[in-house]
This record gives sequence, structure tokens and C-alpha cells, in this order.
Amino acid sequence: MNKRYIEIMDTTLRDGEQTSGVSFSASEKLTIAQLLLQEVKVDRIEIASARVSEGEFEAVKKITDWANQNGFIDKIEVLTFVDGDASINWMINSGAKVMNLLTKGSLNHLTFQLKKTPQQHFEDIEQVIELAQSKGISCNVYLEDWSNGMRTSREYVFAALDFLTKQPVKRILLPDTLGILTPSESYEFVKSIVDRYPDNHFEFHAHNDYDLSIANVMEAIRAGAHGLHLTVNGMGERAGNASLASTIAVIKDFMPEVETSVVERSLYKISKIVETFSGIRIPSNRPIVGESVFTQTAGIHADGDKKNNLYFSNLMPERFGRLRSYALGKTSGKANIENNLKDIGITLSDADLKKVTQRIIELGDRKEVVTPEDLPYIISDVLDSSAIEEKVVILNYVLTHSKNLKPSATLQITFGEEIYEENAQGDGQYDAFMNALKKIYAKKGISLPMLTDYTVRIPPGGKTDALCETIITWEINGKDVKTRGLDSDQTVSAIQATQKMLNLLGVPSALDLNAKLEEVNSEFQKI
Repeated sequence: MNKRYIEIMDTTLRDGEQTSGVSFSASEKLTIAQLLLQEVKVDRIEIASARVSEGEFEAVKKITDWANQNGFIDKIEVLTFVDGDASINWMINSGAKVMNLLTKGSLNHLTFQLKKTPQQHFEDIEQVIELAQSKGISCNVYLEDWSNGMRTSREYVFAALDFLTKQPVKRILLPDTLGILTPSESYEFVKSIVDRYPDNHFEFHAHNDYDLSIANVMEAIRAGAHGLHLTVNGMGERAGNASLASTIAVIKDFMPEVETSVVERSLYKISKIVETFSGIRIPSNRPIVGESVFTQTAGIHADGDKKNNLYFSNLMPERFGRLRSYALGKTSGKANIENNLKDIGITLSDADLKKVTQRIIELGDRKEVVTPEDLPYIISDVLDSSAIEEKVVILNYVLTHSKNLKPSATLQITFGEEIYEENAQGDGQYDAFMNALKKIYAKKGISLPMLTDYTVRIPPGGKTDALCETIITWEINGKDVKTRGLDSDQTVSAIQATQKMLNLLGVPSALDLNAKLEEVNSEFQKI
């Protein structure tokens, strides 16, 4: 079957830059332009509006200089206006060769913004097109507010098209300027035009105000549109434009009768570059390019993936240069955890895997995401804990920290059936906690071991919600013993490490440090 080719014009650098708060530098524009044409391989790019600023002129000049040297100059387009020779002179000085002339596509705009008759407007347009032709500039034409024009003044739209289709215009561009169209309207409006003017090239330009842009794009293609205007990450005014990545995926999977030149594997890369340069963060659940869209969270899904890929679809991450991952948290099952362990080359026994799973679920209840980088710390904590019989339990504690007041702690602890409670102050919250703990042990006539080293580690990445591992070294009878704790709160992880030390020592009333120390050292040799 011969496929119908759809031209893709990317307008990230023009319409996308109209996103509130976005302004690309000249160097950033050049980088994005190079990636779009050389790696993503869109057909054309619209890079600027004429006469906007000196900075815009410099950016266009940089891009056209590069494009001239690399054979891309005919793929570089600039939005221009019906303003006599002003935009054309700007184009000539910048080195651009293709202009997208903005004309009025609705009688409402024409009457109230330009205050001209259709015939006056057409005469002005014709003069600009003739001048562009004489200067060697190719011309495409936008019908601004075309979608409203088709709804409310269709006779005017067809009069404009009757005029334009007789002009030396290469493409006629049909924008849903305010993002008002429904899918059925997109189909009907485009089809009525394509059928009436079968020898002309029409392109559809969707906005996303009702979150219908991709659906509208599909219907415009079905109706016979010859090209589409898209932006990276769906950038653009208000709710933005139709997204490049989503549109390409939809065409590939649901419209086998058409094809484009776009390289799917480059879509994620250009998305991240534009996110960085624009400062507009991509929502984590944005289709195709969001950070979490190829992450399975539910344990049942991970289990299904192991059993004949039950939760896979055609939307495979490898198509876009990405990888599938399995989230760790309170909904994780063994399959999620096994997949992550496999990635880092760790194998656990069923008993240890069950313990690690339970620990991840507990942590997930308090911490939204447990990362794969957290896994070695969790395993270490779980295997450490399993070697220690828990007879001393820190039941409750309150830690306070106030400006110009010493931190304080109130602590409740059990030794078997006995419950003790104390409070104390200290130089920090953990110091206050230890001072309260020392008071309780003093009642038993016991001095706690000396803390000789205190180390805090977090997984790489520097996230503020990362799990925190605290390793404390204690001196017991001249020998060092280490205990560790793990939590998203540093003080809590230190308290967990301290509780492990207390249980290694045993219940105070029956404390035999020398015998217990030998037992502790023996257990740690096994870990």
C-alpha cells in the first residue's frame, strides 16, 4: 500500500516560544533548530516572528547562516505580516528565504482588527506576495482564526481561499488559533476545503485549549490535510499546541495509511533539551516524554510483565530511546523488586526478598517514592536487622528544636515488660535523645557505650526525600561495633541505629557485655 506522506513543520521556536515566561537565547535556538532538522528530521521549522526584536533578528541570522552552509535554508520559515515591505526587508537582512504570511481567516478579525473589507485585505496580501516573489522569497499563508471563520463566516473563508489558490503560494496554513475545534468539526472543515481545492497543499495547526489537539490532528489527517504544525512538549500560548511526540506516536500506531519523516528515538532527547532551555518542566505523566510514563508501579503489573508481557502495549519505551522501569513503594510486589534487583545484579533468597519487600512497603507508606538507588541501603538495613533479636524497644519519642532554645527530647522505652520514660536537653535533637536514654539506663546502673563515629549516607542524586542511612560506631570494651538505621529522616535513622545497639547489648538487668560483644562480632562476620 502506498502511504500518504504528511509534512511536519515544527514551530517550537516561534509559536512554542510564545509560552508565557519563555525566551530562548540565540544559541539555544540554533541548538534546537539543528537537533530538529538533523536528528528528529522534521520537514521544516518555523523559528521566529519578523520585526519582534534585535535579539530575534540575531537568532534568525545565526540559524540561517548555519542552514545555508548545511543545505537547510529552504526548511527555515519565519512568520511575517501584511505590512508592505517591512517584514520582507527584515527577512532579506536576516537571510531567511521562506515566509509564513499571517492573513485574516475570519470576517470577525478582519472587520474589528484591520477595519478593512475583504477586497482591501486581498489587495494588500497580493502586493506583499508579489514583492516577496521579486526578492526570491517563497511564501506560505496563514489564515489566522480560520476555525472561527469556518464556524461563523464560511463564505469569507472560501472567498479568501478562492483568492489565495490563484496566488503563487506554496502552502495554505489552517490554524485553530484559539483551540476551539472539536474532532468532528476538524474533519468537516478540513475535508470541505481539501475537496474544493484538490490541487493545493493545506496544513493543520492545532491548539490544545480543550485538550483536544491530538484528536483534532487525527481527524484533520483523515480529512486529507497534507501537513501538520507541532511543538516539542506541546509548548505554545495558553494551553499550548499539539505535541510533536504524541502526534508522531499516534500516527505511527493508529494511522498506517500515512507516514512522516520523524525519528521516534530522538523525541525524548529533544524534549529534555527544550525542557532545559525553556525552564518549563514536563509533567511526569506527560505521554511519551514524562518521567513516569514507562514506569510500572503496581506489583501485579510487574508480575504480568514477567508472564508473557501482559501489561505491554505498542507504546514501547525503546521506540523513543527510553527504558521501562518498575517503581518501588507501598504498592510494590515481589516482581517489581526482583526486576530492580536484577538491574543492579543482586539476587536474594525468598526469605530475604520477603523481608526487603515488607521494608519497602513500610517505607513507601511514609515516603512517596523509593528509588532503585535506595535498594542497596534497604537490603543492608534488612539483613542487619534480621541478625538482631529485638528485646529493647523505643516505643515513643518527641523531639523539639526551637530558635534560641536548646533542643529537647522526651523518650519512652521498654525492656520486656518494663516501661521507662525520661526527658532531656542536648546540643542537637539526637544529643537530647541520647541524654534522655542515658538517664533511663542510669536507673539500671548501666553506662551506655561511647559513640566514636557517626556517618550519614544518601543514595546518589541529591534528592531531599532520599532515604538516609546512618551508621554509628560504638566502643564496647575497647572494640568497635557498627549499627545502622535507614529512614527518610536522618534523626529517625540514627535512632533506629541506636535501638539496634541497645538490642545487641541485651536487656540491662541481665547485661553481660563481654559475652554479648563476642556474640555481636560473630553475627556481624556473617553479614
